[in-house]
Amino acid sequence: MRPPPDSSPPQEAKYTHVKTIHEVLGTEMLERFRARAPGYDEENTFCTEDFAELREAGYLRAMLPESRGGLGWGMEAMTAAQRVLGSYAPATALAVNMHLVWTGVATLLAARGDDRLARVLGWVEAGEVMGFGVSEGGNDEVLFDSVTRAVPAPDGSYAFTGVKVFTSLAPVWTRLGVFGKDESTEAGQLVHGFLQRDTEGIEIPDNWNTLGMRATQSNSTILRDARVPAEDIHTKLPVGPVADALVFGIFASFLSLTASVYVGLAERGMQLAAVNPTKRKSLKHAGRTYDQDPDIRWQVADAGLEILRLDALLRMTTRDLDDLVDHGGSWFPRLVTLRTAAGDAARSCIDIAAKVSGGGQYFRGSELERLYRDALASLYHPSDAESAHSTVASWLLGPLKE
Repeated sequence: MRPPPDSSPPQEAKYTHVKTIHEVLGTEMLERFRARAPGYDEENTFCTEDFAELREAGYLRAMLPESRGGLGWGMEAMTAAQRVLGSYAPATALAVNMHLVWTGVATLLAARGDDRLARVLGWVEAGEVMGFGVSEGGNDEVLFDSVTRAVPAPDGSYAFTGVKVFTSLAPVWTRLGVFGKDESTEAGQLVHGFLQRDTEGIEIPDNWNTLGMRATQSNSTILRDARVPAEDIHTKLPVGPVADALVFGIFASFLSLTASVYVGLAERGMQLAAVNPTKRKSLKHAGRTYDQDPDIRWQVADAGLEILRLDALLRMTTRDLDDLVDHGGSWFPRLVTLRTAAGDAARSCIDIAAKVSGGGQYFRGSELERLYRDALASLYHPSDAESAHSTVASWLLGPLKE
């Protein structure tokens, strides 16, 4: 069935119950972000001006209730906004994402009657910037074990020693969520808390010199007996998989928000794949533009199919989070599927755009060249393809036998 002649490509979702990102930031601000992105990438510098504008606009408080200076956004609205921001400035979106992950975790827990991260919402309301100090080199157990040591003191505080990697917002975070392993007991336990930036024993080396997503400035964070006071230790869990709301909240917030950035990047790939062929003319076909070539149109349609599939998956998953839907054992498979599908689509759509846009996009400085490199970062976020397949296989087939 052919669509009517005036059919248009998919548009950004409109939410009647909350402001959209265009109402909060404005298209002019978003265009400034897009214009600055090449400079941040070329100079390998933090998105300082973008971050300042986001902060001034109240974007960092978006998930707080309006009564606390926020926008009252849940996961569906927040991921919709990050999707748009990711289509304009992927690295800026990914940087601020790590602050939003913690507000997302606190919001998800509070909605489920768990107030252990209420302090996070208070800090965000007061203007603090949250950092995500969870990832560790060589730790493929992610949240179920740690190579960072957490040594208890008699006053209930813990001293953390280890190296956290991919710590986005390195130049500006003021509170860092960390965890480590306390081996003072036979079984050991994983201890979660928040470090203040001025804590003694924190070193942030200038070591973010990457292929893409350069404006995030996700430097490593080296901890040497960096002490979290007792009042900022919020959770202690056994080593290994455990059914705890914090674990669910971190996975749900991180995976869905990170996915949304890559959905936005994929969407920008689709847009460029649709626009660029209209600017190219074929000598062979008497000056006809390439958007009239059936082979080009097939490839552009493939990008559209990717976006339409992801659009439904992102909305459904995040709406279910907001609505407290109980998916039981399928929640983690759903979340890792969303994250890996978004990364796959980002790389695929940018690849399609490059194929249909001509050799000029291969040169340094083109938007597609930068987006191609940014999309590759999706290979390294948890959950990677191997972990995602393992999660889904365990859900369907049960765990591997010893």
